[in-house]
Amino acid sequence: MINREWHLLSRPVGWPKPEDFALVETETRAPAEGQVLVRNKYLSVDPYMRGRMSAAKSYTAPFELGKVMQGGAVGEVVESNAEGFAAGDHVLHFGGWREYATIDAKGAVKVDPDLAPLSTYLGVLGMTGLTAYAGLLRTASFKEGDSVFVSGAAGAVGSQVGQIAKLKGASRVIGSAGSDEKVKLLVEEYGFDAAFNYKNGPVAKQLREAAPDGVDVYFDNVGGDHLEAAIGSLNERGRIAICGMISVYNNTEPAPGPKNLSRLIQTRGRIEGLLVGDHYDLQSQFVQEVGAWVASGELKYRETVAEGIENNLEAFLGQLRGDNTGKMIVKL
Repeated sequence: MINREWHLLSRPVGWPKPEDFALVETETRAPAEGQVLVRNKYLSVDPYMRGRMSAAKSYTAPFELGKVMQGGAVGEVVESNAEGFAAGDHVLHFGGWREYATIDAKGAVKVDPDLAPLSTYLGVLGMTGLTAYAGLLRTASFKEGDSVFVSGAAGAVGSQVGQIAKLKGASRVIGSAGSDEKVKLLVEEYGFDAAFNYKNGPVAKQLREAAPDGVDVYFDNVGGDHLEAAIGSLNERGRIAICGMISVYNNTEPAPGPKNLSRLIQTRGRIEGLLVGDHYDLQSQFVQEVGAWVASGELKYRETVAEGIENNLEAFLGQLRGDNTGKMIVKL
């Protein structure tokens, strides 16, 4: 069978360009012992992938030039040479950016399409969902009664952070987003107490108006002026969880840090970075609790779906621009 997959040809400088990538035809490879051949049905694109396109040392290895990239995917096993897996099984794995993937079975997890739509295992019940859950409850040490500010709040992670905070008894949840339509979604559908369009004026001023009594928790997906604004509004013993800084991912020069870090002395505030890989011990608890909220309709989610492997790159670039509402998914 002919397979199509995306290769990284050169390391982007600034915003990634189409010529940095190529959609390549290859032949599928029969699974060796302990492997399965999977026909992917849904692919994930995520902001962290921009970092893997750079050769800079980071928490995970960079994508290799001239080779297929990786990412989350859900698909159907079409051929198995591994105990415990059979043709027809559906699995979550990391062989994305391609139509077919021959992978080690130990890197695949069975998922049930009858319990939840397959795409949700890449979003609300997948890595982004666990990131929101662990980041809020563990990294940010959320407690009932906290006031919570979330940047990138209409995205896959941010929208769940705000809703989980409300379900866990937050006193007030504020979100920022990049359009008036998304702001309306946050308040009317996701139940945020307040939200603002960061393009409509200085973030610090809009945050003070939305949270006149300050914030106890800031969940950061954006960095830059959002982080500085949150430090300025942080209450005593406030906590900041740094999940992402999408505002600086395509910068060609180092971005200046917040000018008001010294305020953390006054507030005794805490800033801590977040990597979801440190929190997989929460997986079963997360699926049980969040799965129940999704099933009951208490926690809502959106997906932005691109069709076809040929649109995988544009979907990736789109979520860097903020084109998506909720999780960006590619359907094959």
